[in-house]
Amino acid sequence: MTTAKDIMTPGAQWIPATETLDRAAQMMRDHEVGALPVSDPGRNDRMCGIITDRDIVVKCIAAGHDPARVTCGDLCEGTPRWIAAGSDVSEVLQEMESHRIKRLPVIEDKRMIGMISEADIARNLTDDKLAEFVHRVYAS
Repeated sequence: MTTAKDIMTPGAQWIPATETLDRAAQMMRDHEVGALPVSDPGRNDRMCGIITDRDIVVKCIAAGHDPARVTCGDLCEGTPRWIAAGSDVSEVLQEMESHRIKRLPVIEDKRMIGMISEADIARNLTDDKLAEFVHRVYAS
């Protein structure tokens, strides 16, 4: 059985909810990623969401806001999704497809140990399974 831990990219970086979006963009650049899990210092650093490069552009800059003044917590919406490290790849696909998400944190012993992205999925699925995943996540 192939697990979430087997296909994830290890070492995902967190950003506090109180940090500004310009700092989030700098971290994304430095770590060559398009998303960062957001931690809530008021809740024992539990994940309160994920901030993406697209969120910064669309919800902040394009809306006329200053990324040096808007925090990551300001843009976090909804319930953060994650998957247990020992979960089968089929469960990973189900979670990503059912919520139409492109990145999924991997949790082990209540700690984030990595992130699964579309690239991780593409490297580990057959062409047929990949096509099905893309259709389910991106279909209108």
